[in-house]
Amino acid sequence: MTLRIDIPDDNEPIPYVWGELVPGIGPAAAQFSMSVYDHSTLGLREFEAARLRIAQINGCLFCLDWRTERDGEKVEESFADAVTEWRTTVAFDERTRLAAEYAERYALDHHGLDEEFWRRMTARYSQREIVELSMAIGSWLAFGRLNHVLGLDAVCVLPKP
Repeated sequence: MTLRIDIPDDNEPIPYVWGELVPGIGPAAAQFSMSVYDHSTLGLREFEAARLRIAQINGCLFCLDWRTERDGEKVEESFADAVTEWRTTVAFDERTRLAAEYAERYALDHHGLDEEFWRRMTARYSQREIVELSMAIGSWLAFGRLNHVLGLDAVCVLPKP
């Protein structure tokens, strides 16, 4: 993909677009995006299942390559393949599977989130966790898609949270 935004010489694309180009919006968006990582109470596997499913849907190159690290731990290398196969993989417990399902349905069929889904979701996630996961998925969907659409994902390395 081609970069769709002109980046002045001596500027890195992500800091420029997210920090300087729209100063009233970009830094606030970046702060929200980082808050998802800095303040999450979700388990690493469920967090990464939802995040990677959105990355797969968005096609964001650096989101696909990124692995969240917590306390020196990351998900295993085969995790992304398991996310692709979230319906049938034996690598996921029910909370992790639900996180991937919720991310996919949130992005592709939010009107189809029916009572049967919510019954399963509320049986395994607290209301606080559902809101947190919803905000995280919204962040990844919006900002990963923004980066991909503008071509930023092809020219940048995502900074570590």
